[in-house]
Amino acid sequence: MKRIIEQVGLRALRQIDPEKAHGLALTALQSGLAPAPGPVTSERLATTVAGIAMPNPVGLAAGFDKNAQAIAPLSRCGFGFLEVGAATPLAQPGNPKPRLFRLTEDAAAINRFGFNNDGMEIIGARLQAASASVPVGINLGANKTSADRAADFAKVMAHLGAYVDFATVNVSSPNTEKLRDLQGPAALAALLEGVMQARGTTPVFLKIAPDLTAQEIADIATVARDARVDAIIATNTTLSRDGLRSAQAGEAGGLSGQPLFDRSTRVLAQLSAQTDIPLIGVGGIATAEQAYAKICAGASAVQLYTALVYGGLSLVSDIVEGLDRLLARDRFTSVAEATGSRRADWT
Repeated sequence: MKRIIEQVGLRALRQIDPEKAHGLALTALQSGLAPAPGPVTSERLATTVAGIAMPNPVGLAAGFDKNAQAIAPLSRCGFGFLEVGAATPLAQPGNPKPRLFRLTEDAAAINRFGFNNDGMEIIGARLQAASASVPVGINLGANKTSADRAADFAKVMAHLGAYVDFATVNVSSPNTEKLRDLQGPAALAALLEGVMQARGTTPVFLKIAPDLTAQEIADIATVARDARVDAIIATNTTLSRDGLRSAQAGEAGGLSGQPLFDRSTRVLAQLSAQTDIPLIGVGGIATAEQAYAKICAGASAVQLYTALVYGGLSLVSDIVEGLDRLLARDRFTSVAEATGSRRADWT
């Protein structure tokens, strides 16, 4: 019955503006109107990434709960870990609306939010007060008008690091002008140095774009290793529009969802071949088989977001339980055993 109610609700939400629908979904979560299977785990699924113990390797990607408003209910939805944000030093409204578009025919979305958030002070207070049953991380961002964006990342790290289990340096959003320029080797090394000095003992992850050349991937792997980054998230949204059918395919912004799966998985596999740093796979995951493919390509854990727009939060436990069955089918006793086992399929 809960599944039927959820599907009816999803159909209703898809009839209204996507950003308003997202706000209503967060309100429903805060009101307790969400599936709550509790921690979904098994001996095979229990995972450790960068020293962080997770009941399963399926996490929530940044952007769903930008302002850390629904941590407690989200932690009861079956995820193995959560990532909230992005948070910037100062609150900012983001880009003009409309800035979120459903591409239903492609099971995808385009967004150009531009790091809209309540700022690190308010987000920090929510993180400090939050009660979560799984690890929680914060995505770090920079203010659009900042004169020193690299310093912004360190500032947010210093302010929020004590309240989270990990922090992600997000230099891969396409929606803040010139932000992706910080992925260049020299700029990235300098930025990471500042964040590392501010982190205390909090693990630091790095989130990269899918629109990278082989040399750029190699450069990032080297910089991340030298900076002692604890994990790399591959990947953020893409600027590519290859093969789209939806009428809104021409909207500016980052594309997420099914069309991103192959592109992001190839980047993941290439990175896996070049570094021993743990990787988190994100981009186009909507089934247990796709989550498993990311793991076999080199991921130690995965994250979801856009698929939840179309499948609802009950999709989380479906993917986690399906992943457990796939690991058992192939006689893997852990996620770590499966990680990278079929990397060659993607390189």
